[in-house]
Amino acid sequence: MAEGIRVERAGEIATVILDKPERANAIDAAMWRGLREAMQALSADAGLRCVVLRGAGEAAFAAGGDIEEFLRVRATLDQALVYHQQWVAGALAAVRECLHPTVAMIHGACIGGGLEIASQCDLRICGRSARFGVPVARLGFTMAPAELSGLIELAGPALALELLLEGRLLEADEACAKGLVTRVVADETLEQETLATARRICAGAPLPARAHKKLVRRLAPRAAALDAAEIAASFAWLDSEDYREGIAAFLAKRPPRFRGR
Repeated sequence: MAEGIRVERAGEIATVILDKPERANAIDAAMWRGLREAMQALSADAGLRCVVLRGAGEAAFAAGGDIEEFLRVRATLDQALVYHQQWVAGALAAVRECLHPTVAMIHGACIGGGLEIASQCDLRICGRSARFGVPVARLGFTMAPAELSGLIELAGPALALELLLEGRLLEADEACAKGLVTRVVADETLEQETLATARRICAGAPLPARAHKKLVRRLAPRAAALDAAEIAASFAWLDSEDYREGIAAFLAKRPPRFRGR
């Protein structure tokens, strides 16, 4: 298993842990690949009935991607296509397509890539401290199409644009009211409530649960896929001064100065 991804199992329930608490569980390239591997292995395990996804510790589900590695692993279009279309999209598809029902247990920050993962789960239960958002506008780049489609499918275009254009974070109750979250509970009862949910899922017949997952996904409206030229165009920010400024400002912990070029 990749460093930063840990799997625990208790009977019919498996828990996948984003395990870099010292970095607020920020997801690096190896973790994206490891998440895909873990979810595919669990999906193939017929003895399971529910998979819980969570972040290590209580400060964050995941505070986004590992921005410090971006200039190394996605500096060119070819690199960005591999990073987003293969590694990230592959991990999100593995969560989405898992045979078993999935539940995101969300403490603290659920930002960027963390929200993308949670969006692909069947249910999302969060503690009162949870915060949600996609503040890429402050970093000078665009949310990749394969990742944006999952957010739009869950939250709708209006909320997706609100999150992307304003870049603000939603508190738990607002996120729940706008459909990002299934249920909000007290922080101190989050683990207990999530386990109770998983047990209720396990108490049901597994074949209908798996069928309902497929039917709901199949019946939900989904946008037409972009062609190769449209996907390449969505990464035009790679050559922008604003992208370099956004990353530099983030690493220097200062406000960015964007100039629209």
